[in-house]
Amino acid sequence: MLQRFFILCSGADASILKTCSEGEQNKYAGIGATVFFTAVMAFIASSYALYTVFDNVYIAIFFGVIWGLLIFNLDRFIVSTIKKRNSFGSELLQATPRIILAVIIAVVISKPLEMKIFEKEINQVLLEEKNEMTLANKQQLAQQYTPTIEKLNGDIEGLKTEINTKEAETNALYDTYISEAEGRAGTMLLGKGPVYKEKREKHDAALAELQQLKQENSEKIKTIEGQIAALNLEYAEVVKNSQPIIDGFDGLMARINALGKLPWFPSFFIFLLFLAIETSPIIAKLLAPKGEYDLKLEDEESAVKTWVTQKVEQREKILATDTALNEKIYSEIEEEEAVYAYKKQKAEELLKLQADTFHDLQVKSL
Repeated sequence: MLQRFFILCSGADASILKTCSEGEQNKYAGIGATVFFTAVMAFIASSYALYTVFDNVYIAIFFGVIWGLLIFNLDRFIVSTIKKRNSFGSELLQATPRIILAVIIAVVISKPLEMKIFEKEINQVLLEEKNEMTLANKQQLAQQYTPTIEKLNGDIEGLKTEINTKEAETNALYDTYISEAEGRAGTMLLGKGPVYKEKREKHDAALAELQQLKQENSEKIKTIEGQIAALNLEYAEVVKNSQPIIDGFDGLMARINALGKLPWFPSFFIFLLFLAIETSPIIAKLLAPKGEYDLKLEDEESAVKTWVTQKVEQREKILATDTALNEKIYSEIEEEEAVYAYKKQKAEELLKLQADTFHDLQVKSL
């Protein structure tokens, strides 16, 4: 049962193979098993690759089955169309396009499985790339907000500087009228005289202005700080909204690129393994000597070819003979006077009928 299934997978003619030896049947069963298991590996590889794209098990399995059947059909076609010839060079030339196709299939099959085998290493590469992308994203977004925030902070510093300047002026006025009262400056008279009162009034006026300035600037500073807080909140929200895009940067193309950044040596040997699996049925048919099945198949195909050639040549001879006979018969008829006179009579009658009909039509139109 299993042997018949694998023979079916090999694409061999089961009716011819039944008449061959057990060894010949085992050879083609082995070729069919290779074709079958290559399709199974293609199903697994494509399912994993599609799962990384759609993130859905059922969709991945559905399309994986389709891809596996496609690879199975291609491999079966490749193996079944390679015919044994008397020259190895002609066989190799015949198999070259199929080997190229097998190489392409091996690449397609091996890449997803390489991504699964090196999944941890790929995840590490992707993590580093995501971290770099996160930092770059924050810096890029910060360039949109930093100039405005720095300008607002500069405005706050300007308001604070204005308060400090006014406060320094007020303190200087305070020192002036205190020194006047103590007799250390100004009139050098101890006590609170008219000059003291004048300087005290200047200080009190400056102090009132300072208090008013502090109140106004404090309100302005609170307003600006609110604007800065709003900008910081907006920046944090933009960063938060863009982060899922970076976190989702682990699709098929990203993983293939991450795989390319890993050392090539292990991946290359995995590719060689699948290349060997994919090309093994073709290589087996090329290296195997012409067996009993090949001879019987060639005998059956040559018999059909000979029969078709005979039928075509027979039809061509019949056509040539019939053409020659027709030419001879009609050339003899052409020379007979009776046939000539009869056709002349009929032509005259036809011309008379045409003339009468034309005359009747002209009379009716008048």
